[in-house]
Amino acid sequence: MPEEPRRRRAPAMSPEDRREAIVQATLPLVVKDGANVTTSQIAAAAGIAEGTVFRVFKDKAELLGAVIQRALLSEEEEARIKAIPAELPIEQRLVEAASTVTGYLERMWSVMGALRESGYQPSHEDHEKHKGPQAGMQRISTAIADMFGDVELRTSPEHAARLLLGFVFTNRLQGNGFGETTVDPDQLVELFLHGALKSGGTDV
Repeated sequence: MPEEPRRRRAPAMSPEDRREAIVQATLPLVVKDGANVTTSQIAAAAGIAEGTVFRVFKDKAELLGAVIQRALLSEEEEARIKAIPAELPIEQRLVEAASTVTGYLERMWSVMGALRESGYQPSHEDHEKHKGPQAGMQRISTAIADMFGDVELRTSPEHAARLLLGFVFTNRLQGNGFGETTVDPDQLVELFLHGALKSGGTDV
């Protein structure tokens, strides 16, 4: 009888890929359960044995720290903004950028809020390591500033980028019960570019 073909084993994941896979599986669980998420839930979501979690991370605290760090990273959002086609009208480019930043804030605040509400207290070492989203937002701000290279502005591209981020930030805060409901990114960009005055108002 002919021999059955041997099944090829899937290539083993590198330690870095394994770590990233566990962190990615943990993110939505943290948003749902905060620090109360269990390592058995994490293992099930990642499709691995629970012991594998502890071979990659020394304890759950270290894993939660990695989740916080991942939530603050903005490289993917920066790349997405840089990939917006330059031939699109500036309004459309800014709408896509604003949507991307909103998603970044949603992920970051959802993780941090869930951990805080579940009583999570980072260690002093973790607190020093995760000083906030300043670095991530700076990368995003620089990417947005580069989008203004082909348009005339009344201010610098860097200042315009920070102003747009301020609009997005405040709009997202409203979604947390601060003031009125949020507006869509296209409405936000319309206000950013053309102001709150109706046509015919005095230009100040």
